[in-house]
Amino acid sequence: MKILVCISKTPDTTSKIAFKENNTKFDEASVQWIINPYDEWYSLVRAIELKEKDASITITLVHVGGADSDPIIRKALALGGDEAVRINAQSDDTYFVAAQIAEVAKQGNYDLIFTGKETIDYNASAIGGMVAELLDLPYISLATKFELNSTTAVVTREIEGGEEVDEVALPAVVSCQKGVAEQRIPNMRGIMAARTKPLKVVEPTPIEALTKIVSYELPPAKAGVKMVPATDMAELVRLLHEEARVI
Repeated sequence: MKILVCISKTPDTTSKIAFKENNTKFDEASVQWIINPYDEWYSLVRAIELKEKDASITITLVHVGGADSDPIIRKALALGGDEAVRINAQSDDTYFVAAQIAEVAKQGNYDLIFTGKETIDYNASAIGGMVAELLDLPYISLATKFELNSTTAVVTREIEGGEEVDEVALPAVVSCQKGVAEQRIPNMRGIMAARTKPLKVVEPTPIEALTKIVSYELPPAKAGVKMVPATDMAELVRLLHEEARVI
């Protein structure tokens, strides 16, 4: 069985976010980059867990980005990926990224494609669905449990107010979230092995982007804290009603 795991590069949540060129570009200076947690902690680790049960499984990582992404990909290989493909392109367009991944998936004839439920910077939650559509494959999102049964998979997914259990024939695309696997960190053996694992760089397929970022804007700064005497309930109610507008 061949599993393709989609890997994204995102800013660490502790990084200070700023923009440049009249707020049209993200300022990457001094930003600490990490593997998108939903890709690393859940989709990749679940693929590794499946391989630990069946040694015949191979795990290929796919990433759309420049050479500056290589350290991120190597970390994913250190966790347990077997090989990686980096599509040498930079784009903020979701369709462009999904189309590039789909092209790699077509050539590799994968049985299962894992994505994280979303990236922590754009939160679009769109790549998995787009890849599935481009490949004409079934898609199950928001997986909290994933069990493999030969040529089918049983997926528990989160829905409004509860859970839903689906059975799907492979090949399929599944997006993963918290619950589907336990977080891991690379060990020294994995780090050393990752240095020699194949990282193939391919040029992007000519695809026209459908969207572009016009400008960025930071959210409004948080207002200061207002202290209300415990005995002045009327003032507390007034503030909640007129200023916070939560009642």
